[in-house]
Parts: sequence; structure tokens; C-alpha cells
Amino acid sequence: MNDISNEHINTFRSLFKGREDVFAVRWEKSGKSGYMPAYQYDPYHYRAHKMNGGTFANYPHKTYLPLTDSEIQKHLEDFQQAGVIL
Repeated sequence: MNDISNEHINTFRSLFKGREDVFAVRWEKSGKSGYMPAYQYDPYHYRAHKMNGGTFANYPHKTYLPLTDSEIQKHLEDFQQAGVIL
């Protein structure tokens, strides 16, 4: 890890308690913003789904990303804005 130690990650975990199986990420688009669950999905498969008229909301092959130390590190290093989900 860069400047982020395990102590920083443990402090984050102790201050922000929530679900471990999923976390939220911040999004911005067209002057609007919010948080949504972080997902893992195959972008090529999703592109085909979208080309056939599908949306991300009805895309069945997405799974939640768990809140790992790596994701907390990305948040603490300001690569992403993450939030906990209760």
C-alpha cells in the first residue's frame, strides 16, 4: 500500500459500519450526482445487452462488489468516493 496503512483502513472500518457484501460509489452525470451500489459485470456482455434495448437496471449478470481493504484504500487515496450501505 502507498501511504495508507492498515491502521487507516481499520480506523475507517471502525468509524463506518455497514454491510460487508456491498458498498456504494458516487456518480455524476449531466449535473446530477448520487450514490449507487458498486457492481462487477462484463462490459462486453453488458454492451450486447444494451444494444438489444436493455438497461443496467434490468441487466441480470451483475454482482455486488464487496467492501474490501482494497476498495477502502482507493477511497482513502481519493481514487473513488465510496460509502457504506446499512
